[in-house]
Amino acid sequence: MPVHPYFTAIFSGEGEPFAEAAWDTSGVATEDTAVEGPHGPVPIRTYRPEGALSGAILWAHGGGFSHGDLDMPEGHVVAVELARRAQAFVVSVDYRLADGEQTRYPVPIDDVHAAWTWLAGQAEFADAPIGIGGASAGGALAISAALRARDIGPRPADALLLAYPFAHYPNPSLDWSLYPEMATIPARFDTASVEGMVRNYVGRISDVPADALPGAARLDGLPATRILVSEYDDLRASGELLERQLAELGVPVELWVAPGMTHGHLNHPPHLPEIDESISFLAKGLNG
Repeated sequence: MPVHPYFTAIFSGEGEPFAEAAWDTSGVATEDTAVEGPHGPVPIRTYRPEGALSGAILWAHGGGFSHGDLDMPEGHVVAVELARRAQAFVVSVDYRLADGEQTRYPVPIDDVHAAWTWLAGQAEFADAPIGIGGASAGGALAISAALRARDIGPRPADALLLAYPFAHYPNPSLDWSLYPEMATIPARFDTASVEGMVRNYVGRISDVPADALPGAARLDGLPATRILVSEYDDLRASGELLERQLAELGVPVELWVAPGMTHGHLNHPPHLPEIDESISFLAKGLNG
């Protein structure tokens, strides 16, 4: 399908994003707190739905490693809806953002893994599935933290939930069939913008550590994975390559292309059916 009219209107300046009124959190108790990490306290926000829990999810927002917070829809709204739809205890992590100078790789991964270590140590989830997920740059951090959990614990993840992850550098090329419609989208991940993100995050674009953009890492042993990609997104190619890599290794993996959507569509409340279905697709991954 073509780019969704909602995004076309925004790109043209003729439309307005959905009003960002406070998202309804009824039935989900939230709490802001912090966990200890190697670089100091890591702020987190927890989301506990009413009733018995099916498990828990650690969630990392996107923002190119340098932007974003717990309040953005991709953080807060997604966490509320994951809690509701998966009947899961959700922990949204406010990892330190790369600033190109003092805060760089591996600090954001350290923060996410610190939050994972805290969540994995909660006795109430000792016999329940716990998953880790994230969007865009947060997807990369989620994969990297899952690799650490596989290798050094404290326990491996039971599910990996990824929304349009930025998992590879260099970023793979899109299939040529998408070029005509992608040409109408002004918000693109061109060569300069991708290199800028990597330089700010890692400090260089050569000899990039395998776990920084973890599509280059050893991926065997990762848990069952769900990958959501946007139909019109330069990073779609990274998510699709990751799906092929995991399938080749025998990791159970499912990919869904959100029709008509552009990168970051979870940063818009789920008023559109495609955004609503995107969150449901991820939520279903915790319990198989």
